[in-house]
Amino acid sequence: MELMIEDILEQLVEMGGSDVHIQAGAPLYFRISGHLQPALSDEPLTAHESQKLIFSMLNNKQRKELEQNWELDSSYGVKGLARFRLNVYKERGCWAACMRALSSKIPNFDMLGLPDIVREMTERPRGMVLVTGQTGSGKTTTMAAMLDLINRTRSEHILTVEDPIEYVFPNVKSLFHQRQKGEDTKSFANALKGALRQDPDVILVGEMRDLDTIALAVSAAETGHLVFGTLHTNSAAGTIDRILDVFPPEQQGQIRAQMSQSLLAVFSQCLVPKANPKPGEYGRVMCQEIMVVTPAIANLIRDGKTAMMYSSIQTGMKMGMQTMEQALAEYVKKGIVNFEDAMGKCSKPDELQRLVGAKSLK
Repeated sequence: MELMIEDILEQLVEMGGSDVHIQAGAPLYFRISGHLQPALSDEPLTAHESQKLIFSMLNNKQRKELEQNWELDSSYGVKGLARFRLNVYKERGCWAACMRALSSKIPNFDMLGLPDIVREMTERPRGMVLVTGQTGSGKTTTMAAMLDLINRTRSEHILTVEDPIEYVFPNVKSLFHQRQKGEDTKSFANALKGALRQDPDVILVGEMRDLDTIALAVSAAETGHLVFGTLHTNSAAGTIDRILDVFPPEQQGQIRAQMSQSLLAVFSQCLVPKANPKPGEYGRVMCQEIMVVTPAIANLIRDGKTAMMYSSIQTGMKMGMQTMEQALAEYVKKGIVNFEDAMGKCSKPDELQRLVGAKSLK
């Protein structure tokens, strides 16, 4: 029987999966609760079958772009099922693809159980909030929950620049304009240049990956806008270093000064397998390192002393701060995650072991 992409995606959603991999010479693979496994049929796809599945999701313009660039980022929707983020590429001379399921239901802030300090950041009138982590760490979910909270509680003009658009927001109390790179704008930087003339109150930058985009986002935060952005970094200090490294040495002093004044908080997160997930329950829990920019941390940013940030986060619990190790240790003590899984997500294993205590390791 001929494989249809809609049937494959329906199977993925029914199994509670997040990703599907399409590759010539291998069966379809699903990622379920963070674990990769062959789909129900373990028959390998031929190069023709792989290409046919992938190209069935593309229009003529997208096919032309793919054949020219050998890479394509896009999205694909199945009516009544879900939307999917699509990345197509070449692998050993054949077309391959990875698709991620995007929930059509906008995540609810309260149901996610996000800390109170995250809620407080949505109430700020201006400044920059960064959500960071590896691919698949739930950054988009956290961001969407924060924007939804603003949408339900405040009357603001919210402008997003994404690649691709993942959640489509209705206008509740706020007015949304959502722009997709490659469809509505040529680049993040171009969209941000225009954004400042479009009367926004809140700006979401889907990915801060180059100098122009970062510089414009920081400037927007300085000039009275609330700016949300994401980076692929694993810690608060690493986030500051990544931003600074984008700029040439002669500009780093200026960007440090700007960041010290405009940055509100950094939430660095990861997803950890649950110790004993219930049947039908999502099998992972989100864990965050939280850095709130106090006057002391602002001084560290301005002086380039990012190595000292970790100790400031350790002692900033009254301000809602926590290190990744403190967050993981709390989950281990409560039996929510296993110690071994927590160790795999931390950058300071000795600190995690100290926090958990020898008795908890038996």
